[in-house]
Parts: sequence; structure tokens; C-alpha cells
Amino acid sequence: MTPANVPTSVPSSVVESGQRVAVVTGAGSGIGAATARALAGDGFHVVCAARRAERITQVAAEIGGTAVTCDVTDADSVAALAEACGPVVHVLVNNAGGAFGNDPVESADPEQWQQMFDVNVVGLLRVTQALLPALRASGDALLVTIGSVAGRVVYENGAGYIAAKHGAKAVTQTLRLELCGEPVRISEVAPGMVHTPEFSLVRYGGDQSAADAVYEGVPDPLVAEDIAETVRWIASLPAHVNIDELVVRPRAQAANHKVHRVTQD
Repeated sequence: MTPANVPTSVPSSVVESGQRVAVVTGAGSGIGAATARALAGDGFHVVCAARRAERITQVAAEIGGTAVTCDVTDADSVAALAEACGPVVHVLVNNAGGAFGNDPVESADPEQWQQMFDVNVVGLLRVTQALLPALRASGDALLVTIGSVAGRVVYENGAGYIAAKHGAKAVTQTLRLELCGEPVRISEVAPGMVHTPEFSLVRYGGDQSAADAVYEGVPDPLVAEDIAETVRWIASLPAHVNIDELVVRPRAQAANHKVHRVTQD
């Protein structure tokens, strides 16, 4: 498929054939793009959703999916995503998120905190609410939140992101309780140190040296494909098996603050 031929809504042929549909937010790069590829490899028709149309179109063209431009912080944009997905969705991966700033509480920027809550928590809420009817309609659905180890243990100079990811965890766990007995599995995958091209660069405001320092000396940090494989595995399990939460770290990271680094001579 070429970018010019990528659909912007799930084709009727997909619905008529009964092919399983997966929706991945934040699918333009990193974990989202890798997850879209992994699910497509398992036979899903994947709706790639993100703000940057060019990137999701490239990913969708590669995997034979659908590209829908979507800003999870905008209600109208999310409503348009739900319409484009059609009446039945089998898997939703709430991956859109981000960290902005790395300052102590005393000097943190409230606007950055608001931005993090809007995308990591309220964005998760908007997309889940919009697509839950289609997930139910599948009769056997899975919702995965891409959380973080930051949603479990606090550390210095990151309270805004930590609080946002604790919020995402709370929403996901509450949904697990509220939907108990319905045909929707609810899971959270909480990655530790994942080396993706943009995450730390965005967090440090484009400071490449600061972003590189996060991974400096770490032998084999996780990469996006590792998390994508985790999501793919969860989706492949029988309908009665619910992975409530799964923490995934590289071997070199025993805890948020405990990271093995190899020094150069």
C-alpha cells in the first residue's frame, strides 16, 4: 500500500470479512508505531491514530492499516476517531502520552503539569469512553494502557509525570473493576527504561545531550519493539486470561533508581 492509498476510516471490506480491528493511539513513532506493526503481524487491521498525519500515514501504508489524525486532548477529534473505527473494535491500545519537564516540585511549570494530565489521564479517559461501545460490540475485547514504572514508585524531579502516570494506573484499575463480567479484558503494561528516539528529547525540551545522558552506559535498554511484543502477547491470550498489569524493565534496571551503567575507560 502506498501513502496515497491509505484509508482514513476502516474499510467496509474489513468489517464484512470479520477481520479483527485494533486501534493504537500515539502510533506515529516509538512504542505506538512498533505496537501497530506487531498487531498487524498477528492479523489485525490496525487503526493508527496520532496528531502527525504524515507519520501515521507512513506506518499505516507499511502495515496495510488505516490512518486517523487524532489529538486525544480534543473531544471532537476523539469523536471523529470513534466514527472512523466503525462499529466493532477488538483491541484498543491507549499509548498516547508523554513527559514534559524534569523539574523539582518547587520550580515545576504548572502548564507542563496540565499538559501531562490532559494527554496521559484525560486523553485516556476520552478515547476509552469513545471506543468502549465498539469494544463491547466485539464480544471479546482487550484494552491496554501503556503506563510506566513512574506510576508505581516516586523519584525526584519528575512529580508531574509521576502523578499523571499514577492517574492513568488508577483509571485503568478502576475500569477493570467496573467492567468485571463484561467481555472486555483490561491490562496495563508499565515499561521501565525504553530507549526511543523522542521520549527523553521531548522531556528535556530538545536538549539532546540531556536526553542522551538518560541512557548513557546502560547496556541494552529496552526498545519500542520489546513493549510492542508484550502487548501482542497479551492480545494473543485466550479470552478468559486477563493480565491485570505487567511491569517490563531491562535487565540493567532493577528499580527506578537502580540502573547498572558501564563506564568507559
